[in-house]
Amino acid sequence: MTTQKIITPFEKIATTGNGLSADLQKIISQVEKLTDIGIALSSEKDTAQLLEKILLGAKSITNSDGGTLYRVDGNTIKIEIIRSDSLGISLGGEGNTINIPNIPLYGENGEPNLKNVVCYSYHNNKTINIDDAYDAVHFDFAGTKAFDKKNNYRSKSFLSIPLTNHQGEIIGILQLINATDPETQEIIKFDSVSQRFAEALASQAATVLTKQQLITDLENLFESLVKLIATAIDEKSPYTGGHCRRVPELTLMLTEAAHDTDHGYLQDFKLTEADRYELTIASWLHDCGKIITPEYVIDKATKLETIFDRIHLLETRFEVLKRDREIAFLKQQLAELQSNTTSSALEYTYQADIARLNDDLAFIRLCNTGGEAMSGEDISRLQSLQKLTWSLNNVDVPLLTDEEVYNLSIFRGTLTSEERNVINNHINVTISMLEAIKFPKHLQNVVEYAGGHHERMDGKGYPKGLSREEMSIPARAMAIADVFEALTAKDRPYKQGKKLSEALFILKKLKEDKHIDPDLYDAFIKQKIYKKYAEKFLDDVQIDID
Repeated sequence: MTTQKIITPFEKIATTGNGLSADLQKIISQVEKLTDIGIALSSEKDTAQLLEKILLGAKSITNSDGGTLYRVDGNTIKIEIIRSDSLGISLGGEGNTINIPNIPLYGENGEPNLKNVVCYSYHNNKTINIDDAYDAVHFDFAGTKAFDKKNNYRSKSFLSIPLTNHQGEIIGILQLINATDPETQEIIKFDSVSQRFAEALASQAATVLTKQQLITDLENLFESLVKLIATAIDEKSPYTGGHCRRVPELTLMLTEAAHDTDHGYLQDFKLTEADRYELTIASWLHDCGKIITPEYVIDKATKLETIFDRIHLLETRFEVLKRDREIAFLKQQLAELQSNTTSSALEYTYQADIARLNDDLAFIRLCNTGGEAMSGEDISRLQSLQKLTWSLNNVDVPLLTDEEVYNLSIFRGTLTSEERNVINNHINVTISMLEAIKFPKHLQNVVEYAGGHHERMDGKGYPKGLSREEMSIPARAMAIADVFEALTAKDRPYKQGKKLSEALFILKKLKEDKHIDPDLYDAFIKQKIYKKYAEKFLDDVQIDID
């Protein structure tokens, strides 16, 4: 079976029109090349490859031996790509790095630099077509002649074309060198037809470059706004500063470990660059709902803290109690002196009362820290202390109020159930905020990734109670990153950052309790992601295992 070749309209003209001149056939060929190049440019997303395609396309259309593509960089022109077929030079783009200084667009006196061809083309916004550089009197070709002498080359014909965007701004210069006769290989001038085709290509190239730059600028703006929100949340509380910056890095570390796993459940999981970008954005936004969480809840360092730590009020009450005990003791001593009687039991009882009050206050201070889980005995003791009274304006009032006992009785941590609900609600707000954003197609998973970091594998998490099968691998990875960052964070108000051994012990328990994904946990351990993270973010004293 043979495949029939599809003949383009230009090929059809060339094959049927026997009377076509060589010039017309050349034009048809150039049109075809321009069309193909235009299609290739419109589909290229990589800037380096795009620049290379522009220069190579221009060389092909004009049949030139070499060329340079410049980009405007402030008040200078930067060389992006240099190509020379006869000299075998390939710099910039996908080639070797260019270490040539930028060309200044203005002199030291601020006057436009008109000696360089590319600068002249820029300042006058016009194409410069030079038949022979060695005969040109208005431009400085000393550098070109020195290059020729060093490389046994002869630079002759030049074509410099400005690349102008939709706002009339020149964003670059396309310069071609030494047009070549395809039959004789003789260096010739750039004819008017080749110049027009090169100008048409330059116009297309400027449009594509501008579009790509606009996309890049919009992406940079979007990323800046995302990081601005995360930074605002971190800066809102001195105790969680850095959380929104550390979780993205740890999430990417763990998903890369999953990507590198070549066996078991994770062997088919692979990340593309687009996936990494999407996950990074989701990680930065995973706590955006905390922007509405009150500071007094986020920053609650002790159980009695509101605007200030109310433990100081209790300390004052205990001082009043000890003062009253001392006054009563001194009055009894005075009475004994007046009656010429003494009792050793009096001072013993007083010292015992003071010791008991000091012990009770130390116990309350310990309860207030939230560092240890409260036992039933601790709660009973708090309730018994509530029966004590102290004198306020000659009125006996309870030593501990109901609200203070309620806060001091928090089982673990420093938050009441109501405050915990306020904290937990941040994930609902996060989801609502992100769902209100019209994400483009390549960011469609941001809501799912960011909204799932408090879910559990057994379906007992929140806010949606999702099970493992209902969550993507990146969302599960972020859940582990969020937990591990919280365990090891050294900037929380209610605890010190745990050592690696402690954090990994807890993480293992969470795996066994079906809280986190077991396969991701295994990758986290086997590839020592915890160590990579620790070396970057933890204090040396926290790194107690390899």
